[in-house]
Amino acid sequence: MTAVKPTALVLPDLGQEETPRPGSRAARLLQPVAKDMAAELAKQFGVCVKPVWLRRTDIATGETELVSVPCGATSAAKCEPCAEANRRLRMQQIREGWHLTEEPVTEPDAPDEEQRGFVEYRAALEFARTAAVVGSEWDQVTDLDAEIDRVDAEITAAGVRGSVLPGGRKDGTDPEESAPARKRSTRRRQDAPDLPRLPVANRTIPHPHIGSDGREHRDSMFLTLTLGSYGAVHSAYYRRGKVQPCECGELHGQHDTRLGTPVDPAEYDYRAAALDAIHFAKVVDRFWQNLRRAVGWKVQYAGSVEMQKRLTPHGHFAVRGALPRKLVKQVAAATYHQVWWPAHDRLVYDPDGEVPTWDPDALTYRDPDTGAALPTWDEALDAIEDDEDAEPAHVARLGTVDVKGVRGGSKDAEKTVRYITKYIAKDITDAVTPGSRAQEDHMARLATELQILPCSPTCANWLLYGVQPKSAKATLRAGRCKGKVHQRRTLGFTGRRVLVSRQWSNKTLADHRTDRKAWVRALLALSASGNDGQAVTANEGQADGADRYEYELASRDDPDVPPPHVHFLRKIAERQQWQAQRDAAIQRLQQVSATKTHAA
Repeated sequence: MTAVKPTALVLPDLGQEETPRPGSRAARLLQPVAKDMAAELAKQFGVCVKPVWLRRTDIATGETELVSVPCGATSAAKCEPCAEANRRLRMQQIREGWHLTEEPVTEPDAPDEEQRGFVEYRAALEFARTAAVVGSEWDQVTDLDAEIDRVDAEITAAGVRGSVLPGGRKDGTDPEESAPARKRSTRRRQDAPDLPRLPVANRTIPHPHIGSDGREHRDSMFLTLTLGSYGAVHSAYYRRGKVQPCECGELHGQHDTRLGTPVDPAEYDYRAAALDAIHFAKVVDRFWQNLRRAVGWKVQYAGSVEMQKRLTPHGHFAVRGALPRKLVKQVAAATYHQVWWPAHDRLVYDPDGEVPTWDPDALTYRDPDTGAALPTWDEALDAIEDDEDAEPAHVARLGTVDVKGVRGGSKDAEKTVRYITKYIAKDITDAVTPGSRAQEDHMARLATELQILPCSPTCANWLLYGVQPKSAKATLRAGRCKGKVHQRRTLGFTGRRVLVSRQWSNKTLADHRTDRKAWVRALLALSASGNDGQAVTANEGQADGADRYEYELASRDDPDVPPPHVHFLRKIAERQQWQAQRDAAIQRLQQVSATKTHAA
């Protein structure tokens, strides 16, 4: 008799269903949140998500109302719409000043009689004060100082820019009584190449290049400045469209998580990398000085600073005018910045051990073992000046330089502008967020080195090297400086992210913002008239005067301040109306233009 095998019991699958049951908690959690939708829609319409509320009072009528002012943040982590608006203004600023054909320099107006009278009176007061100081008539000096302050305010109100007395007195003392500035020798280092030097002409636009066809060509440049090497890093080299082997012997793809990390972390010079990052802004500024002296005219630039994958800052710049590549690279090779600080290449005290302590009676820091007072900042600098064989504590230099020619009005010009401003709305380390263990370790080593290096003359880390910081006080904590240099979101670089030379376009971001408003008003005015009517000025439709209103800061907890999502909905509707008016105005102008063209 054949045995019958028992049938296996098949249980139903009780696992999670792909589609949650309607009405269940899982289904409700998948539904979008109304408040989040309002915030996201507000970002799409460019509405500030962190507005500043002001209470505005009309002095004439006594009426009070709440007004919201955009926060104006330049970082997308704080407010994405404001950061994007700032980025677009920077793009407009770079476009307008890059390929100019006429000098943007404006000559100051001649002073009028009222301004001359104020300055003449100011000269008489200065003469009387000098005589009072010589005669030790201090009561009269006090009275003259008060009158001088009043006249200085009158001069400024009369429309005179700057100060009549350079380095004027703020505390009632003579400029001659202040401590003299320390000056270093301008003799070039023996290990640096020589620089060509020409008298710098007062112009910002180079002479046009005359081609073989007899036409003028005004090309410009896209320049990238980087720092030197601190050791071999994993890289993806491309030659003739093919990937070349890295120094490690492997081929790395474009998205390899090891890119930018040291091949041998033990041989990588993290200290030099950290110091160069701290002083990168200085060496870049020195590069532009040297370049102007080498070419003989005031080279203008606009660009931004970003972080490479190897966690080193580098700069992308739009440069007005085309220069010989050989000359640009020669200037970069000869550019350096000497840091004349006390030596800080060896730790005297362990940050995790005993560090110098504050003596409240002598107002000084003392050695924890011997009790001897540490050298002050001025004493340490005096020792450097007295030593004829002294060397700078660090010398920052540039590394590779990439130069590319760009012609105005071409597609490459617009593409380059977008590339320069690609990351300025983000923190400098956002584009290099670690994606692997190797990158995290690389960032951690660099951050550890930055934690113990001094960032400025007032940095508390000077105590670790046996020197009292400048203006030392009791609240300093060695190895715990709160400066931005030591934070992971900066990795040493704390200078300005966007660098624009003074005579790039003679316009600030506020000027460009006003230009955009004036353009919209003029567009609406032309559309309403249907012909070439007069443009509306930037101040049309505003209040009668700046003194008509009084403002005070309102708290978000005030009962009349609307909740954020309610404010977002109101602003979204307002932006929709604005866009509809703008689109309708453009459409009407296009129709008028087409009609005139057809009639002609």
